[in-house]
Amino acid sequence: MSILDSTAHSSTATHGYYAWTDTLKGVYYGAGSVQTALPTLLDLLDGHKALIVTGKSLYTKTEVVKKVEAILKSKNAYGGTFWEIGEHSPIAGIRNGATKFKEAGCDIIVAVGGGSPVDATKAIIYYLQQETKGPFVKQIAIPTTLSAAEYTIGAGYTNEDGVKVAVSDQQLAPSGIILDSELTLDTPERLWLSTGIRALDHAVENLYRPLIPPPMKALCYVALRDLFTYLPKSKADPSNVTYRTKLQLASWMSLWPIKLQKYSALGLSHALGHKLGARYSIGHGITSCLTLAPTVHYKATSASEEDKQWLSDALFYLRIPTTGSLESDVHTLADAIDKLVAELGLKTNLEEQNVPRADAESIAAQAIGGKDGPEYPHVVDLVKSLWPSATSA
Repeated sequence: MSILDSTAHSSTATHGYYAWTDTLKGVYYGAGSVQTALPTLLDLLDGHKALIVTGKSLYTKTEVVKKVEAILKSKNAYGGTFWEIGEHSPIAGIRNGATKFKEAGCDIIVAVGGGSPVDATKAIIYYLQQETKGPFVKQIAIPTTLSAAEYTIGAGYTNEDGVKVAVSDQQLAPSGIILDSELTLDTPERLWLSTGIRALDHAVENLYRPLIPPPMKALCYVALRDLFTYLPKSKADPSNVTYRTKLQLASWMSLWPIKLQKYSALGLSHALGHKLGARYSIGHGITSCLTLAPTVHYKATSASEEDKQWLSDALFYLRIPTTGSLESDVHTLADAIDKLVAELGLKTNLEEQNVPRADAESIAAQAIGGKDGPEYPHVVDLVKSLWPSATSA
C-alpha cells in the first residue's frame, strides 16, 4: 500500500483535470451540527437502519457514540454498534463488521472515530459488495480526529500477515461527512494533535503530488496556515470548539475530495508512514511527526524546480520571509515543520518506537518499491536519520 509512485507525469500548472468524488452528497460542519446533519443525511441517502462502526476506546470511555446512537434511535434508524475496530483496521475486525451488518439487517453505515473506523467501513463496504455483486452500501463519516480518511476513495487495512494493504473504488468514499467539533473534545490530546500533523503531511505532499490541480494546492496553502496557527492554540485551550472546527476545516482542505483519472500516490512521507505504521504499530499521526520534516529536507535537493517552487511559496502563508533561494526555502519549511512538531510535544524517534535499526534498509525498500532506483540510498539515509545518532543515543 502507498508505495512511492515513480511514474513520470506532466506538469499540472497550466493543463489538467479535476472532478469531485462520485459519492459525496454533502459535508456539514460546526459545533453541535450532528444533531441536525445526521437525520438530514439519512433522509438524503435513503438510509433506514444504520450500523455504527467505531473503536473500543471511543465506545467504552466516552459518550460520543451514545450521542450518535440516540440520534439514530430518535429516527427509528438504529441497527446496532460494532466497536471491534483496532488501529490500522485489522482484517478480522472488518470481517466481523460485515457479518454484524448483515445479521442486523442494516442498509447504511455510520463510521464514528478516526481514520481506522472510516477506512474499516470502506473495507466492509467493499467486501459486502464483492459478496452481493449489488450496489455499494453508503457511509456517513463522523470523524473525531484530523486524519482526513473520510475524503478518499481508498481503504487501508492490515491483512493477516500484519501488512498494510488497500482496496480502492470510487464508490467507497463516504456519501456524507459531519464535522462536529463537540464530538472531538474527548479525543486524547496526543491523538488530536498528531493527526493534525498527519493533515499537515497531506497538505505538504499534495503540493508535489502528481496530477493535483492548482486550485487544490491553493487550498493546501490555507490548510498549512491554519494548521500552524490552530494546532498550538488547540493545545493551549483544548476545550475551544472554534479552534477545533478551524482544524477540522484545515484537515478537509489538506485532502480535498478529488476524482483522479489515473492513480497518483501521495509522496515519500506517506509511503514511509504506511510501512512504519502497520509493521510496528505506530499511529499514522506519529509517523507523520517522524517522516514529514526529513522528507521535505530531502525534497530541497531532489525535487523538480517546479515542485520546489510550490514548497517555497508555502512560506508566504506562514509569514516566513523567503531566503531568496528555492533550496534554502524548502529547508526553511522543513525546519518550521520540525519546530511545530516539537512545540506540540510530539517529537519522537524510531528508537522510542521500538523499531530495530537493522530494519532501515527494508523499510526504505518497501516504501519505494525496491532497491534498484537511484533514490534508494538517499531514502535509506533518511530512514536511518529517524533514530538518534550513535553519539546521542
